[in-house]
Amino acid sequence: MAKLVALTTYDNPHDPFDDFKKWYMFDNDHGYNCCGQLADRARTSEALTPGENAEALEEAIDNIIKHDFVGIYRKATKEVTPEEMEEYYMETVS
Repeated sequence: MAKLVALTTYDNPHDPFDDFKKWYMFDNDHGYNCCGQLADRARTSEALTPGENAEALEEAIDNIIKHDFVGIYRKATKEVTPEEMEEYYMETVS
């Protein structure tokens, strides 16, 4: 099994993996901009493997959480097959 990771907030009731639209709307309505923060900080690329992109995203998420002195951010995880992980990161990074 492989692990997907996402940046979310303690108060977002929606799952960023299974209900992305609602999760995204809540995130933006509250001004958190998790996707934008990851886009600014994660060193992902189409040239990297899905595993390398996953590591880059997790490193960026951990860094955001480490410097979150207000305590609003958290890391969401989901166990998936390697094939599902590859598909997820191909869609996310492209």
